[in-house]
Formats: sequence, C-alpha cells, structure tokens
Amino acid sequence: MAESSKPVARAETVGSLLQPDALLEARKSGDEAARRTAEDVAVDAAIELQEGVGLDVITDGEMRRTSWADTTSFINGLERRKGLRSYPTSAKANNPEGEFAVVVNKISLKPDRHVAEEYPYLKARAKSRTKYTMAAPSYHRRYWSDGASTVAYENCEAFLTDVRDWLRDVATWLVAQGCDYIQLDAPNYGSLCDPETRAWHESVGHDVDKEIAFDAALDSSVFEGVPANVTRALHICRGNQPGGTWHSSGGYGVLADAMFPNLEMDALLLEYDSDRAGDFAPLAKIKPGQVAVLGLLTTKEAPLESRASVEARLEEAAGIKPLQELALSTQCGFASAQNAPMTIDEEIAKLNLVSGVAHSIWG
Repeated sequence: MAESSKPVARAETVGSLLQPDALLEARKSGDEAARRTAEDVAVDAAIELQEGVGLDVITDGEMRRTSWADTTSFINGLERRKGLRSYPTSAKANNPEGEFAVVVNKISLKPDRHVAEEYPYLKARAKSRTKYTMAAPSYHRRYWSDGASTVAYENCEAFLTDVRDWLRDVATWLVAQGCDYIQLDAPNYGSLCDPETRAWHESVGHDVDKEIAFDAALDSSVFEGVPANVTRALHICRGNQPGGTWHSSGGYGVLADAMFPNLEMDALLLEYDSDRAGDFAPLAKIKPGQVAVLGLLTTKEAPLESRASVEARLEEAAGIKPLQELALSTQCGFASAQNAPMTIDEEIAKLNLVSGVAHSIWG
C-alpha cells in the first residue's frame, strides 16, 4: 500500500454525526426550502467539527439522510410485504406478522438528490480529505424474499449483482468528482457473527460460508476499475439502534475464513467497542497490507473511554496485526444512536480522543 498515493487514515469516524435539533425540526415541517437550508448548515457544522478535532478523513455527517441506508428511496422495484424475511437481521426479530420491503421487480434508479448533492457539497467546502459512505451490495440481501422475489430474479445472487452494478456506477461517478475514499457499510456480516442467527440460516438450508464468500467477492467488485489512489473500505458492525441496542453478538472468528480472503479492500472498519465483538485473534486472518480500523470507542453510550484503555487495546491488537496496519475510529456512526443520551459536546470528546490517540501513536 503506497503511502504517497493511498495514505492511511489513522483517525476517522464511521460516517454519521448527531443531527442537530434544527435539522430534525426542519425535516418535520415539510418545508422543502427550510429543510435544504438546515441541511446545508448542518453539513457546514459537521465539516468544521471534524476538521477541528483533526480527523484524517471526514464525511458530511450524513446530514442529508434520514437513514444511513434507505434503499427504498434510491431504487424502484421494492414493495412492502408481510411475512418472514429470508435473510433477517436477527433470528429473534424475524416476525411472520411483520411487514418488510422486498424486491418484486427488476430494480431501476429513482431520481434521488442524495448522491448528486452529498459529495459535491462536501468536496467544495472541506479542507481535509473526504470520504463517501454507502450500503454494500451484500447488505441488500435483506430485501430478498424466497417467496416474492423470484418473479423478478432467478435467485438472490442475481439481484445482488444488479445492485452491485448500480453501486459501481455510483463509485465511478464519485471518483470523477474527486473522491478518493469510498466506504461500503455492511452490518449484514455482523449479523452472521451471531450464533443464533447463523444457526437459523443453516436450519432453512442456507450455505452460510458460501454466501459470505460470494458477498465478500461481490462487495469487492464494486471497485473494479477505480484508480489506484482510491481507498476501498468496508465497515462491519452489529447494529447501532436507538437507546444503545444492537441486533447481533459474536466474534469475527466465524467469518474469518470465508470473508477475509475474499475481500479486496484497503481498510476494514471493525466494531470492537464491547465483548460482543469478541477478541482480536481474527485480525490474523486479514490480508497483509490491509488496514484494520479498530472501532474501540462506542457511539451507543455517552461516557468517554479512558485514553489508557484505548491505547492498551491498540497495543494488544498490535500483538496480532502489525501496528502499521492498524488505525482507530468509533465503532459506528453517531446518528443511528440519535435517541441515546449523548450530546454534541460528548460526541466531540470521543472524536478528540480518537484523533489524539491516533496522532500520538502514528504521528
């Protein structure tokens, strides 16, 4: 990995920041002009916040999004249907009375302002390096229904390949706008760390390791043809929901053999803020040269981690993967825990700690 063309971001945040009250109120008002103005103000503040704490790469805080991955606002072909999910986030939450978005027609793009507005606005105003975040192709398994989706696609993998083609076009466009860091978000892998969810998939006939290997290769293929200076990243977590809840528990060891060898990425942003993520042993399975960005600071809770504990955990991880192939981040975005008791000042304190520790260790 050439430092000159693809610098390692030693201090970063996953993507979203807490959305200010003024933005949330403007969105509720239904006033399009007020919402757009509030978004611009919130993005400007997000840029100032991240550059102020000294992160090595920044986002727009995902201030224009109501969800980190609201696929239904981007593509046609999905409808809400009642019944069990074929690929649930959690076996415990798979409710036959629930109603879920599923693919029932060949997908096509909706006219959507997010992709067109988010990155150019950020790029034009940021002094720092910038990145763009979007849901990985593999994440979209959640929209597949064995009962309803086969009218549109032969199988789930054919559907995911169409999604990959769409996201590859987005990545190509982002690079043309000057973006040199693109992050795919894939909490679906975190779901499969959970023994209960994994057992459910196996019980209904899914070859979990085969699907993980397919998904890892497919996610990597989003970046086929991108220039060598573009950082390709993948983020994995176990859910970051209101009130500090999550959907899965379990270490990366059950994924390591099927996933890590098939990932052609430069950086893997891995949740490691609690015992639910297991130990650092699976880091040994990550390809040499790939950077493991350790999410050691939680965004689920406000209390600030101690600097000593963060440094000690980095030292522990360096006993498995070389320190020069490690970096530091939060465990997930802040906005997905919007209802958690955390203030913007507490958010800033966590990002200051990320930056301070990273820069003292790596310079």
